[in-house]
Amino acid sequence: MPSLLLVHLAATWALIGLIWFVQIIHYPLFAEVDRRAFTRYEAQHTRRTGWLVGVLMPLEAVTALWLVVRPPSGVDQVWLLVGLVLIAALWLTTLFLHVPMHRSLSLGFDSDLIGRLVATNWIRTLLWSVRGLLVLLIAGSQLG
Repeated sequence: MPSLLLVHLAATWALIGLIWFVQIIHYPLFAEVDRRAFTRYEAQHTRRTGWLVGVLMPLEAVTALWLVVRPPSGVDQVWLLVGLVLIAALWLTTLFLHVPMHRSLSLGFDSDLIGRLVATNWIRTLLWSVRGLLVLLIAGSQLG
């Protein structure tokens, strides 16, 4: 398996683990944070999460683009393009839906907004899960 594909696989699956943790555990716990400490908590969440996704999301996107430009032998480029479209959807959802929600939450606790954050984050959770299966299929095609 080409090393670029291996790096891409690792970045994608690291993000999948992260998004499922966030979806099932982290975001629902926002509702339990003491209202007096919430803005500090949200600021810390944004800063700490930003360091991780600020590395992994660009790494996933750059390696996906590079795989489209130089596909591994025997890999149907259509699957690589589908993967790139899924990444675009993830970035757009993050930038135009979730980043603004976090900006609003940085102003203070809002239980309705936390509920929307949890509900709409299923979009990213499902998109990354589909991407993960796609990347596994692509990687598996290189093993045979």
